[in-house]
Amino acid sequence: MQRQVGRGRIRFPDISPRAYEHPTDRGALVALRAIPGFDAVLKAVSGAIGERSIRLLYLATSIRVSPRQYPDLHQMISECATTLDLKAIPELYIQQDPIPNAMTIGLDKPIIVVSTGLLQLLDTDGLRFAIGHEVGHVLSGHAVYRTMLMQLIGIAQNIQWMPIGVWGLRAIIAALNEWFRKSELSCDRAGLLCVQDPAVALKVHASLAGALNPDEMDVAGFLDQAKDYQESGDVRDSVLKLLQISGQSHPMAALRAAELQKWAAGTEYPDILAGNYPRRSEDKNAPLGEDVKAAASAYQESFSTSSDPLFKVVNKVGGVMGGVGGAAAGRFRDWWQAGRNDPPKDDTSTS
Repeated sequence: MQRQVGRGRIRFPDISPRAYEHPTDRGALVALRAIPGFDAVLKAVSGAIGERSIRLLYLATSIRVSPRQYPDLHQMISECATTLDLKAIPELYIQQDPIPNAMTIGLDKPIIVVSTGLLQLLDTDGLRFAIGHEVGHVLSGHAVYRTMLMQLIGIAQNIQWMPIGVWGLRAIIAALNEWFRKSELSCDRAGLLCVQDPAVALKVHASLAGALNPDEMDVAGFLDQAKDYQESGDVRDSVLKLLQISGQSHPMAALRAAELQKWAAGTEYPDILAGNYPRRSEDKNAPLGEDVKAAASAYQESFSTSSDPLFKVVNKVGGVMGGVGGAAAGRFRDWWQAGRNDPPKDDTSTS
């Protein structure tokens, strides 16, 4: 039987981040690590930053949460860490910033930073979801890549006058942003595991999009926006959507909400609540190839079922080209088996 944490919330002993990580998150991270020069840049950034400098900065400029300072938040992050069975509770800092935001940064010992804007925007359950989301980043080991992204953006801005040197950084920044958008989907799931109420998560996403009091609005209508966004328009709108997401580190709020609610309504979330989830102690035996296959399957499902006009066109072209390729391969095989006396004929010409 699962142990409970506060208010009857379930704890997940030895839970692996694989239990909640979005398959495209893991797949994007595999692709990111394969970029030429990525390891060298990671080592250079890690050496330049240093763990102590990050912690010292926030010690001097923000409020460190403790039993004496923001005691409710201190208890909350302790409960979230317990829920996800994170042994070392990350330090939590409150930063004076009117923009609602939270982030997890650092190298070996990540810290979580929450803005005053987020504290003012969300209620207690909403904050539990947000902090659980950040604890998910810690458990998944995302902090080092998030820190790297922040540093590289600053570096790229300072050396824009060096067009040759900056292109390699831009490629890595673009790949990091693509991965980070996927990692946000993963950690929304971690946040849900901490709050264990999909309605709370939906209200948080609506609040981040502009709902000042989500209890007084039709929050379910917010999901309709995601559906309209995904289904409406023509190919021109599809191109505009690609341009809008370029350079963004977070997925769009309505789409993010729809993705999490879809997961909550599926089978994986109830299975985890029932205690059926991958264990951290088994991670070393989990083959990496499964992550890549899962990512490919997720992308394929999204691609084939999407109502986006551009996806439909590409899917149709892909089907036609696949058929042509298959026919050509068949003719080549027949020619090879027949003795290769004459070249295979091309039956696909329409002229």
